[in-house]
Amino acid sequence: MRLTKPQLEPIYPYEFTIPEDAVDENGHVNNVTYVQWMQDAAVRHYEAMGGRQITLDLGATWVVRSHTVEYLSPAYAGERIRVLTWVANMRRVRSLRRYRFIRAADEQLLVRGETDWVFVDIKTGYPRAVPPEVTDLFTLVSDGQEP
Repeated sequence: MRLTKPQLEPIYPYEFTIPEDAVDENGHVNNVTYVQWMQDAAVRHYEAMGGRQITLDLGATWVVRSHTVEYLSPAYAGERIRVLTWVANMRRVRSLRRYRFIRAADEQLLVRGETDWVFVDIKTGYPRAVPPEVTDLFTLVSDGQEP
């Protein structure tokens, strides 16, 4: 069952304003919060492409194998943040997704990260090959094309 790929850019953007509850006792966004925002960005992108329903229909899900996060500059409540996310590669049972968090006001790169996702069968809990119905949704972004 091959579907037509949605006409989205391969690098998915969205913006939000940092809420007060994202700030820790140091007065800036808590480091762990970025990991949640990475997952939120991935889910938003996947849903925008129609991937969530396809994955459910296949009896599968994505689970995180690992996160890598590099914190470059602090961010504060009330600031507008632009998140960029894209898929860098798609392997047999895994996919590497990357992220950039940029302060909208001055274009300062705040955080860069990546998540290694594993495609898993819901019933067995074991990894399974990522099918064409899923791989065909994405245009991979190579290192030279990254923002």
